Amino acid sequence: MTSTAAALFDVDGTLLDTTYLHTLAWWEALRQYDRTVPAARVHRAVGMGADQLLDHLLGEHRDRDADEAITAAHDALYASHWPVVRPLPGAPELLRACAGRGWRIVLASSASERELTVLRQALGADEVIAAVTTADDVAATKPAPDLVRAALDRAEAEARHAVFVGDTVWDVAAAGRAEVPCVAVETGGFAAAELLGSGAAEVHRDTAELLAELDGSLLGRTG
Repeated sequence: MTSTAAALFDVDGTLLDTTYLHTLAWWEALRQYDRTVPAARVHRAVGMGADQLLDHLLGEHRDRDADEAITAAHDALYASHWPVVRPLPGAPELLRACAGRGWRIVLASSASERELTVLRQALGADEVIAAVTTADDVAATKPAPDLVRAALDRAEAEARHAVFVGDTVWDVAAAGRAEVPCVAVETGGFAAAELLGSGAAEVHRDTAELLAELDGSLLGRTG
């Protein structure tokens, strides 16, 4: 390991305005297979990968025969929204500002590799993204620490020289288990009190506010 300073970013709900598109897609996919889950509960699970989300919503000891079909239905429903996916305010500019301060930018997403390719195109900041990790790279997605640890490996960075930026309590938990401090934004629909209560080091309304307050945040320094 080197002492590279790594800024690790969640993507859905942090950099791109997709949280409620995922909520709707999962809610409809579950309904198609006669799994009735209130949309509010589905929303609170978004941020997990499919492996964790279905366990969280349906229970670990359920009949799993429909899991693959439910996940495929979600993927198809979510893909129908790809043409309207847009970055959250200030997101591309935040990545560029962090890169300009010497951070190595790594995306750590619970999305599949196929989804992340589309999201990167919508984000439009590939010139400063050094590496990515996806659900396809790990055995377990958030809130397990695997994605954060994989992102550290890709960045060739130690946890003490990294910061994770996310939007859900699942992001905060994953970062904490990997011993990486977490800067949180509220654009995933979790309140500041929840994010701080889960262990976030600081919370900002969105990426635009984080960019405006960059000098005073953990991302205001490197290493």
